[in-house]
Amino acid sequence: MSQSKVLTHLCPNCGGPLLFDPKSQKFHCQYCLSSFTEEEVTAFEAKQTDKGIPEESVSTASVETSNIEASNDNQVGLFVCPSCGAEIVTEATTASTFCYYCHNPVVLSERLSGKFLPEKVLPFQIEQKEAEEAFLKWVGKKRFVPKDFFDKKQIKQLQGVYFPYWVVGADLRGQLEASANNIRVWIVGDLEYTETKQYHIIREGESSFQDLVKNALKKNEPEKMVGAVQPFDLSKAVSFKNQYLSGFLTEKRDIEFEEIKERVDSELRQYSEALMRDTVQGYTAVTSVQSNQKIMELQSDYVLLPLWLVTYRQKNSDKLFYYAMNGQTGKTAGILPVDKTRVILVAVSIFFAVLLLGLIVGWYVS
Repeated sequence: MSQSKVLTHLCPNCGGPLLFDPKSQKFHCQYCLSSFTEEEVTAFEAKQTDKGIPEESVSTASVETSNIEASNDNQVGLFVCPSCGAEIVTEATTASTFCYYCHNPVVLSERLSGKFLPEKVLPFQIEQKEAEEAFLKWVGKKRFVPKDFFDKKQIKQLQGVYFPYWVVGADLRGQLEASANNIRVWIVGDLEYTETKQYHIIREGESSFQDLVKNALKKNEPEKMVGAVQPFDLSKAVSFKNQYLSGFLTEKRDIEFEEIKERVDSELRQYSEALMRDTVQGYTAVTSVQSNQKIMELQSDYVLLPLWLVTYRQKNSDKLFYYAMNGQTGKTAGILPVDKTRVILVAVSIFFAVLLLGLIVGWYVS
């Protein structure tokens, strides 16, 4: 058994739960309507801690969690809500969520500490109302989507989620060699002349790559829903503070960088080689290309990225459909279900319309 800390960030004025507001980029209390910057919240919480008195700005609870969570990533975790004392059951990768009973936001701080502490977080910039309006507008353009995919009950399931990613930067030094030729043909009188020039091409240089984003959550790999709404402007990412998670769901990583490093190295070498190949132009043919790209420096940061997400399982089907929106830029993507009944009705209607038109044209012709 192990002790885990569950916390809710509370308003310094009234003690109500604080939620991060993407529009103002501040922390908002729904009870007294006060707003605070991240610096103000952090300073107040630090002051409470320094005084050595029970924290009034952060409500916490320590509970014993089953050790099956540590031994099996597929198991759930059991926590206690610091606000109402209700039990909170989560998946092993959940790092922030809501209490099912009092609906207060909670952060499972132990899951975002130590080696699982993110270097940065990219705060949401699109609020829920805006995300819902964009969802309805986007789905409304799809004619054969089942109505229950975008009814009121389904819209309420639209969630803001921070997904874990590895953000990679690298410096490479490389060399490329190739054989090339230029062929020129011209005619003088009845004679055709062909001139062939052969070249030995050598390219050497350095390349640098920044903000290569790689998935760090196993259950996201089959759907790839987050990758569909890239890119993110990572220059807006800030040093990680768990206050930014308040009011959103958060997934912690379960893919370590060492597991994907070989694949990332190969991808970086391919990018570097492609840049050198792009400099080899103006030849009729290029052959015998040999490339050697060496990674001189590699840096990886654990970053949480924002996404608005709603998923849907169609009746009598195990297939998962989804709608996703980049929580920073608003870019949308999705795999939507199709109402087969509506498709059949439209097809039958078109068939009879064409048949009727054919009969009318045939009657006039005859």
